[in-house]
Amino acid sequence: MAYELKMPQLGLTMEEGTVSKWIKKEGDAIKVGDVILEITTDKLTNEVVSEVEGTLIQIVAQEGDDIPVKGTLAWIGQAGEKVGAAAPAPAVPFAPAPVAPVKSAADTSVIVIGGGPGGYVAAIRAAQLGAKVTLIEKQHLGGTCLNIGCIPTKCLLHSAELIEDIKNQGKEIGVEVSGLTVNFPQIIKHKNDISKKLTSGVAGLLKMNKVKKVDGIATFTGPKQLEVTKPDGSKEAMTADAIIIATGSVNAQPPIPGLKENPNCIDSTGALSLEKLPKSMVVVGAGVIGLELACAYAAFGTKITIVEAQATMLPMLDGDLTKIGVEHMKKMGMEFNLECPVQSIEPSAVGAKVVCKNKAGETVVFEGEKVLYALGRKANTASLNLEAGKLDNDRGRIIVNDRMETSVPGVYAIGDCVFGKAQLAHTASAMGEVAAENICGHDSVYVEKTNPTCVYIEPEAASVGLTEEQCKAQGIDYKVGKFPMAANGKALILNGGEGLVKIIAGKEYGEILGMHIIGPRATDLIAEGALAIGEEMTLDELINTIHSHPTVTETMREAALHAEKRAIHTSNK
Repeated sequence: MAYELKMPQLGLTMEEGTVSKWIKKEGDAIKVGDVILEITTDKLTNEVVSEVEGTLIQIVAQEGDDIPVKGTLAWIGQAGEKVGAAAPAPAVPFAPAPVAPVKSAADTSVIVIGGGPGGYVAAIRAAQLGAKVTLIEKQHLGGTCLNIGCIPTKCLLHSAELIEDIKNQGKEIGVEVSGLTVNFPQIIKHKNDISKKLTSGVAGLLKMNKVKKVDGIATFTGPKQLEVTKPDGSKEAMTADAIIIATGSVNAQPPIPGLKENPNCIDSTGALSLEKLPKSMVVVGAGVIGLELACAYAAFGTKITIVEAQATMLPMLDGDLTKIGVEHMKKMGMEFNLECPVQSIEPSAVGAKVVCKNKAGETVVFEGEKVLYALGRKANTASLNLEAGKLDNDRGRIIVNDRMETSVPGVYAIGDCVFGKAQLAHTASAMGEVAAENICGHDSVYVEKTNPTCVYIEPEAASVGLTEEQCKAQGIDYKVGKFPMAANGKALILNGGEGLVKIIAGKEYGEILGMHIIGPRATDLIAEGALAIGEEMTLDELINTIHSHPTVTETMREAALHAEKRAIHTSNK
């Protein structure tokens, strides 16, 4: 039986290769170990050798063809043997699916439910492609991100960073300040001003792209059938050629006894709206939201106590980054209590009392003027009536494919309300573009591997791709390059050199599998790692890219050098 010669996978991130040259031709005798052809990826040329003996009876992929990994290159068998009818038909070289013509405005109507970073981006992209777009928003344009999430939190953290820099670095760099005070109401006002500017900007963008905005709450009454309740109580039935659900997520309120009843227990929205700076705060949950707000309030002077049921914190980050971050937070005066699940919340003269069980099974109590519970978020789909819409979901999280399509043709879902994807603003925006493009006749898919995670603790951290822990769990052969911020001139200037860059690469080919950064500008720098993974770049390609000096970007090249045992500005051990 003929042997199918397939495109090999020459690295974990390789998706396709190009046939550059056939060494053998049809009819040639083949021995085990013979070089049959050469293939190229975007980074190197490789020889494909035979694992069987026989005759090259048919070449399927021609020189210059792009073939996916495991795609058919040729057939090897006995002289005169025909490739059987059951075998794949020879021939058509792999190529990306043809892009369908863009539909005109007259052809396509689109309703977007939700005006957050997923919804408004989807609406604008669909309008750019010619669709007639209506956006339904029940409260504020910009969603959680612009109003009560990413942007407001970063405003607080920017104020906190300035305070920390003045307190910890000011004297050393010759900026001595006496009587440093925290004007908390002004911090909140600045946060509100920034949010207002951005949400006003979104409204302007929608108007510029001729997106119609409808205020109201949308509910499914049937497949692709909506009823919108307006602010005045009136109702309107609506439908369209396509519907994009972009309702986001809301804070999850855990069923902790006494939590709901205590007005001093707040979620992240409450923490961004306080009128008075609390003297003490117990933060329940050591995830991204809890630790970001904890860093801000610790810098403002609030005594912070962290309570976490699990043994680890920030599991989405590489362990080396978490270790550095936790050490810094401890220097800020934050107290950590891990493996310490909350049992109940009780009234207290101070504000609230958090009753926990520690690792030893003992009852321990923590008091705070405020208790911030930050135990994740859940899909904001309760008001949609997914059952009436016949939309498959997992406890309210809508199930989609990589084109953002739901179980109902013509209905799409994006962002925090979907099942199994990262709950991040930039994730929602990327999904929004994918959904809009598919609706308007393009062939677009969402690819998670280039999606970075950013954590705005002090110092900030960012991660993309595989962590070292994930490589070990998956049995991947890898090598690691590290470079300390302490050896970088710009980082020394900015924060005294605290932090680290860590690169994970495939052991054999050096393809970038993951990049992890903690230190100054980490959340900006991570884009280079995402680009490297998306373009299947290798350590050599990072090394051969000249990085400007003096910048923090140099640390990424230095980490790549270290992975190849070529470090210049640090030890190669």
